Amino acid sequence: MTTMEMPMLIHILANFGFPIMITLYLLIRFETRIRKLEQAIIELKNVIHEWRINHHG
Repeated sequence: MTTMEMPMLIHILANFGFPIMITLYLLIRFETRIRKLEQAIIELKNVIHEWRINHHG
C-alpha cells in the first residue's frame, strides 16, 4: 500500500466502517430485547389461556 492510498483508506473506514459497526451493535442489542419481548408475549398468552380455562369452564 502506498502512502497515497492510506488517506483514502482512512476516509473509507471513517465514512463506512463506523456506521456499519454502530448498526451491527444496535441490531444485536435489539435482537436480544425482541427475544425477551417475544418470550413475555408467549408467557402472557399462556396465562390468559389458563385463566380462560379455569374461569369459563
